[in-house]
Amino acid sequence: MSSSPTKTQILFGFHAVTVRLKTAPASVQEILFDATRKDQRMRGFLEKAEAAGARLVESDDDRLQKLCGTTRHQGVVARVKAVAQQHSLDDLLDEVEGPPLVLVLDGVTDPHNLGACLRVADGAGAHAVVAPKDHAVGLNATVAKVASGAAETVPYLMVTNLARTLNELKERDIWVIGTSDQAEKTLYDLDLSGPVALVLGAEGAGMRQLTGKTCDELVRIPMQGAVESLNVSVAAGVCLYEALRQRQKKG
Repeated sequence: MSSSPTKTQILFGFHAVTVRLKTAPASVQEILFDATRKDQRMRGFLEKAEAAGARLVESDDDRLQKLCGTTRHQGVVARVKAVAQQHSLDDLLDEVEGPPLVLVLDGVTDPHNLGACLRVADGAGAHAVVAPKDHAVGLNATVAKVASGAAETVPYLMVTNLARTLNELKERDIWVIGTSDQAEKTLYDLDLSGPVALVLGAEGAGMRQLTGKTCDELVRIPMQGAVESLNVSVAAGVCLYEALRQRQKKG
């Protein structure tokens, strides 16, 4: 899942491995599975894996844990070849039909948060997720597991200079909207039905100062209770689905 096509990586969990079998079956070198697990979900998964021509290897819980570094493997761990990123951001946006919807993450370093953001981006129909190379987590097995397959379907583009990339989006007439607890306008005051890039920072620190200054507009998510902010993946869901709602209403 790095950009190097020769690197071998680990994926684990039913969703992550199943999506890789669907999207790039030739990249799956082998699938190790817990031979003691004989429930319907495992049987169905193994049937799909066999149909895709995957090499299946009986294993046990201890070996699977050592391979992926967690107990949350669900009895399925795959060795896969890294799939090279097929598009630059420019190439990807050139191929978008209709108004682009991009999620930009500034400073999200927790793989669980990134995985959840990719999952909600897939659900809301975002065309890409963008992050800076020096202030973000890369795609790894934990990200893929949490993303439940979305790490395979949503382009995740790590850029050298985020502010420059935001300015390049503006040159394409994409409205760059950042989220800030101090903003006067709320998310619901804006028309998000056109070309939009939604920019979110990490919990606590928020966006970096330069990122915030580069945005066309800053908005806040209204908070009615005692907590001051939302987890970044929840905030991403609120923002992306508001954009989707407006787009569907507009037709």
